[in-house]
Parts: sequence; C-alpha cells; structure tokens
Amino acid sequence: MRFFQQGMALFLSGSLMLVGIRDGFASQTDASVAQPPPQAAQQSAEQLQQLVAPIALYPDALVAQILAASTYPDQVVEAGKWIQQNKTIHGDQLAQEVDKQSWDPSVKALTQFPAVLANMNQNLAWTSELGDAHVNQQQALTQAIQVMRDRAKQAGNLNTTAQEKVSTKGKTIVIQPEATDLVYVPEYDPWLVYGAPMAVFPGWYPYPGLFLDGPGIAFGLGFGVGLFGGFGWGWHNWGYDWRHDGRVVYNHNTYISHSRTIVNRNSFNSSRGNFNHTADSHGRSIASHTNAGTHSGAFSGFNHGGVARANSFRGQSSFGGFHGGGGGFHGGGGHGGGGRR
Repeated sequence: MRFFQQGMALFLSGSLMLVGIRDGFASQTDASVAQPPPQAAQQSAEQLQQLVAPIALYPDALVAQILAASTYPDQVVEAGKWIQQNKTIHGDQLAQEVDKQSWDPSVKALTQFPAVLANMNQNLAWTSELGDAHVNQQQALTQAIQVMRDRAKQAGNLNTTAQEKVSTKGKTIVIQPEATDLVYVPEYDPWLVYGAPMAVFPGWYPYPGLFLDGPGIAFGLGFGVGLFGGFGWGWHNWGYDWRHDGRVVYNHNTYISHSRTIVNRNSFNSSRGNFNHTADSHGRSIASHTNAGTHSGAFSGFNHGGVARANSFRGQSSFGGFHGGGGGFHGGGGHGGGGRR
C-alpha cells in the first residue's frame, strides 16, 4: 500500500507539472498572437527632404529610375563594377550587352547615365536609405521632392533652359528634357542649391560630373538615349505620376520592386510574425526578417538603429568646409550647351 501511495503521488506530481508547462506555453502563444504588428520606422519630412536633395532637380523619368534602382543596392554595385570592366563598349553594343544581364530594368536603365550609377555606387548608404524610403514612405518621399523643387525655384535656381523644360501643373513642378533623345543631368551642390544651406547627408561624397562647387545649376554633356529605345527598359518606358500620391511608372504601369534587400514594412502580417513575403524575379515567394522600428536598408552599420540619421542634422552645411572632399569637382563633363544659373 505504501508503494502504491508513493507511486500515485509521483504520478499526480508529474501530471501537475505537465499541465503547468502546457499552460505556460499557451500563455506565451497567446501573448505572441496578441502582439500588434511591427510599426514602420518613419523618417521626418526634413529628413526625407535631405535624402532627396541630390536628385530632386533631375528630370522626372531619371528620378523614377533612380528611386526604383535604389531598392536594389546590391545590383547597383554589380552594375557599377560591370561598367568599369566594360569601358570600351559603347552605343548599340553596350545596350545589347546590358540587356543580357539579370539586373532589374531600373538598374539596366541607369547604364545610360554612368555618372549617376557611379554616384549611387559610391554613396551606397544614401542609396540604400533612399530605397527604403521609396518602399515604405512613397507618398511622403514624393512630397519631399516637390518641396525641394519649390525651394530651388524660389531661390531662382530652377528654370527652363535649353537643356530641360520646367513647368508647373497645379502645385506640381514637372521637369522634362527639351529634346526627346538627349538628356542632360544637372550639376549642382545639393546642400546649397535650395536657398538656405542644408546639412550634408552623413557620409555623402560628391561625384565628379554631377557636383557643382557653389550655388546654382550647370549642365555638362548630354546623354543620348536613342540607342537604348529599342529595349523594354529604355528611357521612354519610365515616368513619374505626381497625381496619384506619387508613383514610379514603368511601361505605363505602377512599378513594383521585388527586391530582397529592402523590406516593405507596410505589408507585415501580424499573424505570421515579423516577416515580409515578396516574390523574386522568378515569382518565388521570399520571406525576409526584420526588427520592428528599424530601417531595412542593406547597410545596417550605417542606418539600422538610426545612428547616422540621429547625427544627420548635427552635421555641417556646405559653407562649413565640406568642399574639402569635392571642391575640386566642377562638372567634369565640361559645360557645353549650358552654364551656371
């Protein structure tokens, strides 16, 4: 009898322990299910304005290509290396070789503007953060571009020239090339051209041919885009729709990035945890993990946790000696067909 009683005691103790463990797991499961979905880390209007400052005065279609390509910083690096290794290829041969690559159409399109692609490659942290903002704060980013264009216009630095046409539709400022097959990329100091000097984006370095040492805007050589017209990723397949809260247009449709580098935090599913499901170029489902409240750029040492962004507005303006890194850059491509204005 004594052994029977001891056995029953052990049995009951084990049963109670199992019940406790089960209830503990159930409690944890219920708590995880009840947690709200992670919230996207939002950048302020001022931060977005600083972010778009280097490209806000570019023609609309080029802005569209840059924003789309910025969601693929890894491909920007790959394409930049490829261009350096194939400097002897030009014209139609270049277009044919680019068309063979596996890059996103936006990255292929930027091979028409090697200086722009090289600048994105050189300033990878900025490129990654721009891609993150485009994916997660598209409407606010569009508004930031328009704010900066208006500031440049008010400062007397954004006007129609022989290289580009600046027009206003309602409250929207549109920038288009004057020619259909020749595109000029404006050269300017993004921290001076908008009137009151702005703080330099942390770690941003000027690229020769795109940077003007001083206020105003200049134009160097134009880039011919006619030879790329026969390919689906060419210049005329891109645009920017300012009317519908701002969106990149590719082949008459809204461009949707399928990058596995930039996480779309707006599409989290609370019942599936902190995962973002997208599709790769072959239509396969990709699950990317991220932490709530952080940015998802490719360069975590720069952007995650907001370290660089927190220091962003404590930096010096262009007047504070920034040009030590790029003061020798005066356009690089000459000023044929254009001048400072």
